Amino acid sequence: MTNMIKTFAASESGAVTVDWVVLTAALVGLGLAVMSVVSGGVEDLSTDINSALTDTDPLTSPFDNNSAGIPGSGGSTGGGSTTD
Repeated sequence: MTNMIKTFAASESGAVTVDWVVLTAALVGLGLAVMSVVSGGVEDLSTDINSALTDTDPLTSPFDNNSAGIPGSGGSTGGGSTTD
């Protein structure tokens, strides 16, 4: 009986499994942390895209005015370039 306990205590086959479980848990935690940081910016960007698409009239040319809110885009001057 004591031999079996000594063999079990000296065995390292379960330690590798514990290492993988800890590493996997750390990666899942890191992924959740990144998702919580990035989700706010993605939500704001999707709201901006939604409002730009809602305000756009599909029957008119998107290059006639600056409906997308992009500086220097649109207008009859060809993009608002100031170089001669």
